[in-house]
Amino acid sequence: MLAQGTTPAGAETEQQASAWVRGMFGRIAPRYDLLNHLLSMNIDRWWRSRTVSSVAKILALPGAQVLDMCCGTGDLTFALESRSQAATVFGSDFCHPMLQVAKGKTANGKLFEADALQLPLADASFDLVTTAFGFRNLTNYRSGLAELLRILKPGGTLAILEFSTPPNALLATVYDFYSRAILPAIGGMISGSKDAYTYLPESVRKFPDADGLADQMRDAGFVNVRFERMTFGIVALHLGDALHLGDALHLGDALHLGDRR
Repeated sequence: MLAQGTTPAGAETEQQASAWVRGMFGRIAPRYDLLNHLLSMNIDRWWRSRTVSSVAKILALPGAQVLDMCCGTGDLTFALESRSQAATVFGSDFCHPMLQVAKGKTANGKLFEADALQLPLADASFDLVTTAFGFRNLTNYRSGLAELLRILKPGGTLAILEFSTPPNALLATVYDFYSRAILPAIGGMISGSKDAYTYLPESVRKFPDADGLADQMRDAGFVNVRFERMTFGIVALHLGDALHLGDALHLGDALHLGDRR
């Protein structure tokens, strides 16, 4: 059975859903960047730029370790890297063809292939983990958040840039029409894979809204969770922090105090 996560048509298990998503992204990898810019009217570049700006203080820390998870063709990975002279930025994705496109953009990229639900990384390894338009494609959101919390250092930050549901009902209706009728037609024609551009907007409709994702992050153990809606709420940038050791100790003291009679 599928936990709360992406649910491609016909997938009955997390393994089937994962295989479908990997294959789908592999098919559209050669035209992925073109379609991202075309279908968003190039606004996707600003969304990524805003994400980089929101974590600029971490990028400026000498020796900071940064992971861009579900990096796809590497646009956010390289934007993070270009903003920082102090941090080391890695990119990971589980779709080999997408990584091949990313590797074609740089000679120095620190890219590796890995499943976001089972990252081959040590606990408390990173000061910052980012993901842009990849988190909603995970087959299990709870497991994904737990894995990202595991690899973050105490006090580290998670940044999730994702499509969301516009809070304005009229705009939500217009956006729904665009995603159901126009996006699959254009995306299918250019990529040659209409099922991919039918799945992608459907995955947005099934994904939690901005408040719902914030709640899931808190439930997973992130603190100081906040989010910013962009472009009328079509996209939301969520930020959350891993507990500082001191915060964890204070929380433990509070719990012990609460237990006293």
